[in-house]
Amino acid sequence: MFNDIGPLELVTLIVLAVLVFGPDKLPKVIQDVTRTIRKIRDFSESAKQDIRQELGPEFKDFEFEDLNPKTFIRKQLDNDDLGLKEIRNGFDLKKEMNEVADAVHGRDSDSSSAPSLSSSSSSPGSSGGRVDMVKKPEGRVADDRPPFDMDAT
Repeated sequence: MFNDIGPLELVTLIVLAVLVFGPDKLPKVIQDVTRTIRKIRDFSESAKQDIRQELGPEFKDFEFEDLNPKTFIRKQLDNDDLGLKEIRNGFDLKKEMNEVADAVHGRDSDSSSAPSLSSSSSSPGSSGGRVDMVKKPEGRVADDRPPFDMDAT
């Protein structure tokens, strides 16, 4: 519960409690606080048990921690029924980023290491479903500059 409290902070809290409640009332206050926390925990556990009983046997593996969105998503992504592990293992981010960098810088990437796509449905002008990002427009010569518009500047 108090995992992130350091020793200096703990000493400060103790000194502050002694100053606020006094040394003679402090043990009674600590007992009251611990009794209240214990009652709240017992109430929470009984409420959880009541909910589990009302849900029935089909929800016997229901965990209240799953109601936390992070826990729920983590549990669903670790579930092997969706086949996400095969997708995650088959995707090489470094290779994909290198291919994008090569395309941006105008270098030819190693096409033998790239997974080949089915070219039976592609047209003769296409590159197997990939977009050629270094292909120059056909209507211009490399030294032509775009038209200058005086009003746009």
